[in-house]
Amino acid sequence: MKDQGNSTRRTGKPLAVASSRNGNAPAVAQEAGPTLGEQAYKRLHADILNGFFGAGRPLRLEVLKERYGLSFSPLREALSRLQSERLVVASALRGFRVAELSLSEMWDCIETRILIEGEALRRSVQHGDDDWEGSVMGTFQALSGCAKRLSALLRPRTEDENEELERRHRDFHAALIGAADSRCLLDMSAQLYAQTERYRRPILIAGTQGKPSGRNIHAEHEAIMKAALKRDAARAVELLKAHYRKTGEAIERNFHRAA
Repeated sequence: MKDQGNSTRRTGKPLAVASSRNGNAPAVAQEAGPTLGEQAYKRLHADILNGFFGAGRPLRLEVLKERYGLSFSPLREALSRLQSERLVVASALRGFRVAELSLSEMWDCIETRILIEGEALRRSVQHGDDDWEGSVMGTFQALSGCAKRLSALLRPRTEDENEELERRHRDFHAALIGAADSRCLLDMSAQLYAQTERYRRPILIAGTQGKPSGRNIHAEHEAIMKAALKRDAARAVELLKAHYRKTGEAIERNFHRAA
């Protein structure tokens, strides 16, 4: 029988034990649901990334309590976690507020992301198995299908449609580096993704107005995927670097929308 402690380490989630009705049958291990602090974190994190709470906006506990229906304790936990991720700042006099946006920070995040994800992609290309290849192809196809469907709309995209496209985009980039076999690299990548997303999101929203970006992002993604699946790590990393820097240039041209 497998050790329960090992199961906990593999899933990364705590296990709750459910007792039987008569109290005599063997207990069944179940994954515990998200804590209130985790719920608060996810909802506030999403509200910051989608711009509901804009750069520099105060994050007063009373306002957050009313919006999320949660007590101060999980809200403070969420704010502290977001502060550690540099999405929120705090001061003794002003309390918590959303971090400001700046071009210098944006480029710092992008160049750091290139370093982290470049190494993660190199490792994935070297060590990825058939499941990794399937994940990369599957998420690329899902992203391409979603983008094609939404680009054919004769109206501005809804918030839910933008969220769907963003989720598909995030899943594809996560799949590319998914075989890096380094929890630290993947965690840092996720944090940097969130930090750059605050800058990139207004560019995504601008697409709902039918404004051409001048880029063939589908072709960029496809080229990265093909290089990765051919196990050409150097080529894949170079394409990823160019992809992120083009995004940085687009953000810089449209910075007033994000700020």
